[in-house]
Amino acid sequence: MTYEQTLDYLYKQLPIFQNIGGKAFNASLDNIRRFCAHLGNPHTQYPTLHIAGTNGKGSSSHMLAAVLQAAGYKVGLYTSPHLKSFTERVRVNGQAIAPAQIVAFVQRYQTQIESWRPSFFEVTVAMALDYFAQQKVDVAVIEVGLGGRLDATNIVTPEACLITNISFDHQQILGNTLKAIAKEKAGIIKLNTPVVIGERQTETTPVFETTSQQHQAPLYFAQDEYFCKWADVAQGKLMVKKNGKAFLPEITMSLKGSYQEKNINGVLKVLEILQNRDWQITQEHIIEGLQKTVELTQLKGRWQVLKKAPLTICDTAHNEAGLSQVMTQLQQLPRQQLHIVLGAMADKVLDKILPLFPMEATYYFCAPAIPRAMEVNKLKQLAAGFELRGLAYASVMEAYTQAQSQAQINDVVFAGGSTFVLAEIEGV
Repeated sequence: MTYEQTLDYLYKQLPIFQNIGGKAFNASLDNIRRFCAHLGNPHTQYPTLHIAGTNGKGSSSHMLAAVLQAAGYKVGLYTSPHLKSFTERVRVNGQAIAPAQIVAFVQRYQTQIESWRPSFFEVTVAMALDYFAQQKVDVAVIEVGLGGRLDATNIVTPEACLITNISFDHQQILGNTLKAIAKEKAGIIKLNTPVVIGERQTETTPVFETTSQQHQAPLYFAQDEYFCKWADVAQGKLMVKKNGKAFLPEITMSLKGSYQEKNINGVLKVLEILQNRDWQITQEHIIEGLQKTVELTQLKGRWQVLKKAPLTICDTAHNEAGLSQVMTQLQQLPRQQLHIVLGAMADKVLDKILPLFPMEATYYFCAPAIPRAMEVNKLKQLAAGFELRGLAYASVMEAYTQAQSQAQINDVVFAGGSTFVLAEIEGV
């Protein structure tokens, strides 16, 4: 098989979340355990860090990987979903897995894939864990796909766990309350394994306290010790304190989303745990990793500036908590008119999301070219109920191109609502 044929095989033969949503979620770890046992349990051959949370887990994973790379470690990084290329999901020191490696893996284990019928996600996790063992990484940073307890990544026994925050997303799978969602995320907590919680939340704190006690896992709330504040969010200049005192000199972050100040607390606490375990990570390594996260790990889609005139920004935020922060930052930008390219997934509950968007903006509604996308005219109709007005377009790029052509030099263009919207925009 060619690379294109291999991807076509994976997409068509296996249940995939981006196409069919919750039906692709396998509520058991039996398949991934059997698959990895057949591979020789590659995930036991190197240390791991396991990252969960509703928002921020991708950024946090990339920041941790970047700091570890700056410290001289050979770092595997597994994240999902991808934006442009399937290969983005599996990286070693920022370099994506080669297409030939993907073809070889699928061909080698095609019999097992067709016999055991794992999900698309389970195959990608097994592939990543196996590739990291082949590459002899010093450590692998593993981002949870969905939830935690039953996520295919939850077969790892990490050096530390990080749970960034808890908010509403994927309620049809994870539950309709923050407490229920927290229980699923807390499922990554392991026996005697340190767990860092990025944010204290009234509803979820007792869940993490109880679960960590049950597993005799040291529990840390990062915001109790670390405090990050933007000195100048537009320039990415950040101040960091620990226990009320200056911890790092003012640094210029490569990730400039206002929400990153919350994510960094958890990242710093995990790094502190590693330092206390004699990992060779200095303050200089931390500064370099945070300043060069995008360069070192090739992260895209987090408050990413696509053009400066008109200022054009995209972001992968797609749930209430994430979009709330992005819209707040967007509203603070100086501008004349605001143009928003917007798409969404059909399984999203939009009655709490659409009110976050500014009524004064001009909207360019679209639907990514995947089965799970919300039909564009339905999105337009729902948005009109919240006084968000604009036109519907046949594709993401048509909507984006129209926004660019309508925007004046001092306007701002924003594209988002879904990771899959960004995936179809040229230049992301």
